[in-house]
Amino acid sequence: MPYRTATPADEAALHALWAAAFPEADAAAVVALWGRDPGRHGRTLVAEDGGGRLVSALHHLPRPIRSATGAPQRVGCVGSVATRPDARGRGHVRRLLAAAVAAMTADGCAWSLLFTATPRVYEGAGWRSFAAPGWSGRPAGRTPHPGAAAVRPATAGDLPVLRALRTAYDAGRPLTTVRSADDWAHRVPVWYAPPTRILVATTGGAGSPATGFVVLRRPAPGAFEVVEIALAPGHEEAAAGALLSAAAVRARAAGTATATVRLPADPAVVAALPHLLADPAPSPTHHGMARPLLAPPAEVHATVTAPTAFHWPADAF
Repeated sequence: MPYRTATPADEAALHALWAAAFPEADAAAVVALWGRDPGRHGRTLVAEDGGGRLVSALHHLPRPIRSATGAPQRVGCVGSVATRPDARGRGHVRRLLAAAVAAMTADGCAWSLLFTATPRVYEGAGWRSFAAPGWSGRPAGRTPHPGAAAVRPATAGDLPVLRALRTAYDAGRPLTTVRSADDWAHRVPVWYAPPTRILVATTGGAGSPATGFVVLRRPAPGAFEVVEIALAPGHEEAAAGALLSAAAVRARAAGTATATVRLPADPAVVAALPHLLADPAPSPTHHGMARPLLAPPAEVHATVTAPTAFHWPADAF
């Protein structure tokens, strides 16, 4: 069975494969972002059966991700992994991963990152899971938030402010992506499309400076998640309290029984949890997986296990 890189002639078959493998919204996001990679054909690996039908594929993309020291590294990010149901269990993904490892290493990637709910598929190829913090619980009742911070929905005009807050908050944070202007223009809107909402905290009245933002998602009926936050230096506690209080209002209005927080365990975030969750209970995830390529394994381990490490959903690949 041939294993090869994709060509422009494969695009329709790839779109059909992803449409069959992923939920509709996720498949649309995969196609949209894949189409923006100018090197997508050479970085997409495919398997085809004896009749020339494309049955399995993955895409690897180099991204600038901060290391344990905060310095950006070239990281090979693996995504869009899919196999047709009638072709599963035949080792296609294992062979494609081996080819991806060789290609990413040749491309100068320090290590490789992926996210999955099926880790066993990747463990045999050298990837290892790591934990990400989280909490869940009943939405809290009305609680006063500290300080005089105000909260409002973000608008298109807030983009420069959001970029500045994100860059400053992540300046030394391991596992975060150095977002480009293109990411903000195209990647972030894909992953945070409505009904996802972004709220901005300010110091007070109209026109006052922004001190933070938070991203709220409803991934399924009855589900409510806080998945991204940025806090301005010197305003961390007030902004976090105001933003999570505002999130609680929206969770209660949605009739949510259980809300989830997927944020780094920064002191201001942990202190603000009771503003959103009545009884915060730890609920870490283990969907992230890392594999050393050119970097020493200890260096990669230090990055993904750093206390402040986090990877935001809008940087998914």
